[in-house]
Amino acid sequence: MRQMCWRDFYHQVLAVTPDYPRSDYRSRGDDRTKDKDAFAAWRDGRTGYPIVDAGMRQLQREGYMHNRARLITSSFLTKILYVDWTWGARHFFDLLVDGDMANNSGNWQWSAGTGNDTRPYRVLNPIRQAERYDPSGDYVRRYVDELSGVEGKAVHQPWKLDDEARAKLDYPEPMVDYSDGMRSYRERHTKS
Repeated sequence: MRQMCWRDFYHQVLAVTPDYPRSDYRSRGDDRTKDKDAFAAWRDGRTGYPIVDAGMRQLQREGYMHNRARLITSSFLTKILYVDWTWGARHFFDLLVDGDMANNSGNWQWSAGTGNDTRPYRVLNPIRQAERYDPSGDYVRRYVDELSGVEGKAVHQPWKLDDEARAKLDYPEPMVDYSDGMRSYRERHTKS
């Protein structure tokens, strides 16, 4: 029911704020990056974070992903990679079969901390989220073929596998250390 209320609310916000899909509702003065390489890795599901990559690959294959995956992937793009939320919103809107301009923009602004509910330090840790919502790793193995042979929750942090097992995988290393990304985000954000 709460999600239905958010849906209706975002439609009302868009009706009175037509620029909502293109600009911050509550700008925090962030100077988000225009890093095309980081965006491409995220878009293509090659970040090195299996839960993020699974979500992005599901979107490419099916034009859909569960709300939790949408939150994880958008938080990763806007907070850890510090890429402009409008890039992610456009990409989602282009691929989602259930794409809705008001909801898509509202949810992206929620993730970026620029929307109606501005909690800029709300960041979803992709590893914790994966362990909580995909404890056995089935979701990741379904969409990240390179990790289909990694058993259990080890699939969420393949960089921790022993050298021999890691060498057999054709899967990228994490493009950024989560802790470093968080630290960089907080430093940048407090300057804005």
